[in-house]
Amino acid sequence: MIHLLYTVIFAEMALILLLLFKTPLRKLIILTFDGIKRGRGPVVVKTIGTTVFVVLLSSIYSLVKIQRRSEDGAVLNPTDQVLASKYLLEASLMGFVLFLSLMIDRLHHYIRELRLLRKTMETAKKQNRGFEDGKNTSGEEVKALGEEIAALKAKIKTLESESESKGKELKGAQGETEALRKQADGFLMEYDRLLEDNQNLRNQLESVGHSPEGKKGM
Repeated sequence: MIHLLYTVIFAEMALILLLLFKTPLRKLIILTFDGIKRGRGPVVVKTIGTTVFVVLLSSIYSLVKIQRRSEDGAVLNPTDQVLASKYLLEASLMGFVLFLSLMIDRLHHYIRELRLLRKTMETAKKQNRGFEDGKNTSGEEVKALGEEIAALKAKIKTLESESESKGKELKGAQGETEALRKQADGFLMEYDRLLEDNQNLRNQLESVGHSPEGKKGM
C-alpha cells in the first residue's frame, strides 16, 4: 500500500507541474478535468476521497491505540513499534495525497478562471476600440458612448488586477509544489529507514527464537 501511495503522490506532483507550466499537455489535462467534473465524475471522485479519508482515520486510530498501550505502562514489543511506524507513515502519505488532490482541484479552477478573465478582457477591449472608432454619432450618443467606454475601462482594470492576483497565486502554488517534492523525498528516505529497522528487528526476533533450541541441544 505504501508503494501505491508513493506512486499516487508522484503522479499528482507531475500533474501539478504540468498545470503550472504552459505546455501542450496542459490543455489536454484541463479538458480531461473538465470532463471528469461533468456527469457522475464528481460523485466518483468524492467516493474515492472519502474512502482514502476513512482509511486515514483508521490508521490514526490504530496508531493512537498502540500509543495508549505504551502510556498504560506496557512495554511495546518490536512488532508494535514497527506497526506504529507503519501506521504513522501511511497516515502521513494519505494526508499528503488528499492535500495534493485539493491543490490540483484549486489549480484547475484558477486556470479556468484566468482563461475566462482573458476572454472577457479581449471582448471588452474590442468593444472599446469599436466605440472609440465610431465617428458618425449624435451628441447624445457620443455622451452615452463615453459613459460606456469609461465603464469598460474600469472593468478592464478590475479584470487585469484579478488576472494579476491569480498569476501570483499560481506562482505561490509552484513554490509549494517544490516544497512538497522535497517533503516526498524525505518520506521516501524515512520509508527506507523503516524497512531497514524492520529487517533488523526480524533478525533479532529470529535470533531470540533460535536461542532456546540451541540451549536444549547442549
